[in-house]
Amino acid sequence: MAKKVRVRFAPSPTGPLHMGGVRTALYNYLFAKKHGGDFLLRIEDTDQKRFVEGAEEYIIEALKWCGISPNEGRGIGGDLGPYKQSERKELYANYSEYLIKNNNAYYAFDTAEELDALRNEYEANKKVFTYNAEVRGKLNNSLALSQEEVMNKIEAGIPYVIRFKMPEDELLDLTDLIRGDMKVNTSALDDKILFKSDGMPTYHLANIVDDHLMEISHVIRGEEWLPSMALHIMLYKAFGWDIPEFAHLPLLLKPTGKGKLSKRDGDKMGFPVFPLEWKTEESTSIGYREEGYFSEAFINMLAFLGWNPGTEKELYTLDELVNDFSLEKVSKSGARFDHDKAKWFNQQWMQLKSDEEIAELFQVELQEKGIVEEGQYVKNIVSLVKERAVFVKDIWEQSSFFFEAPTEYDAKVIKKRWKGEMNQHIADIKAVLEGLESFTRDSAHGAVTALIQEKELNMGQIMNSLRLCMVGAGKGPDLFQIIDMVGKEETLARLQKGVDTIVR
Repeated sequence: MAKKVRVRFAPSPTGPLHMGGVRTALYNYLFAKKHGGDFLLRIEDTDQKRFVEGAEEYIIEALKWCGISPNEGRGIGGDLGPYKQSERKELYANYSEYLIKNNNAYYAFDTAEELDALRNEYEANKKVFTYNAEVRGKLNNSLALSQEEVMNKIEAGIPYVIRFKMPEDELLDLTDLIRGDMKVNTSALDDKILFKSDGMPTYHLANIVDDHLMEISHVIRGEEWLPSMALHIMLYKAFGWDIPEFAHLPLLLKPTGKGKLSKRDGDKMGFPVFPLEWKTEESTSIGYREEGYFSEAFINMLAFLGWNPGTEKELYTLDELVNDFSLEKVSKSGARFDHDKAKWFNQQWMQLKSDEEIAELFQVELQEKGIVEEGQYVKNIVSLVKERAVFVKDIWEQSSFFFEAPTEYDAKVIKKRWKGEMNQHIADIKAVLEGLESFTRDSAHGAVTALIQEKELNMGQIMNSLRLCMVGAGKGPDLFQIIDMVGKEETLARLQKGVDTIVR
């Protein structure tokens, strides 16, 4: 029987969650759901120096907004917790001691000054210092010191770290589910620190121990961890544990395609790189949510940054992504972020959503402007203009004339359309509309068209000038739909204002 799929997203609370991190969480989630498995959220806070207040809560809220729901983990619970590494730190010391007893790790007492001196010495000889099998027997560690010296140092409280003892000249055959087979010689690897002098494990030890204890079957993580894969597999072997399968995701690249996407790129080019807004005393970084993106559009866009279903289909719900997702269709090469494509996804989702849902969101915008309108009226307006909008906030620009009479008129339209006796023509149209007993879209259209034909006027000029009076510009949906919706009294008032105000 195949082992149950269990994957985890394990961010560090060192700041806001980058969209690349959200994509890692998303791919883990999709993989788990596709295979009927479990998706865990674990907070890896072993680096206490870089811990940022509020970052953990931000991670949990961001995943919730995205609809990426863990089965177990931080904020949810589960049988294999706690799901925060600082609450598990007693565990790791025992595992590091186990490695020492089995000759797979050792105590290292080298001070920062001693190591800096060695690096400088190597640099002077145009070499690079690496703490590995070649040098470890000559340094200040338990491999070079007697057992008595080691015990004396420990009892005296001299700070130490625990390093992994990387085997010499062992050829490793590694398999990555995205990148295929690789070979690595252990002689090219250094003796990484597993346990720090502050009593906390490093990522390398803690994540291996936690993945084993939490029964993780697949490790799906960012490309930046690919160089650590060999060490992690050696650690599994040293403990005698089953090794999970690995998959390293491609980088998210700048819009230029050169280099990793960063917050600086977003600041410079005017797009978010975080799912939610992040505030510090110094600055505020806007998030996709606050920018006005639908969470469905954000997730849909992220899914395509590194994965392609191999079909023409681009619009996916989360459930559809689960159904079609596979690691085989994840690219090895970096995925270039395209801000215009991100907006395209949001515009498409605007059309997919019901008029009721968009109207409800737009009502919030209206309330902020002090406008109170009946729900059906707002819904009707949304149905007319939403196809022109990328975000809900854009609807105001496309529809403000439904709520407020124009206060100024487009000079270009005036120059092009408001010619000759236009003031008189608009006054005549006003008189015709005023005489209508039944004021509807069709009756208004019929009356205006009849007048234009009777007086042999230029249809384009009249209609565009009429729109100018109603809207203030040459934009908007069907003109007589606007006239019908704002009503007779408001229409007549706007036409009179146009006649009184617009002059060539």
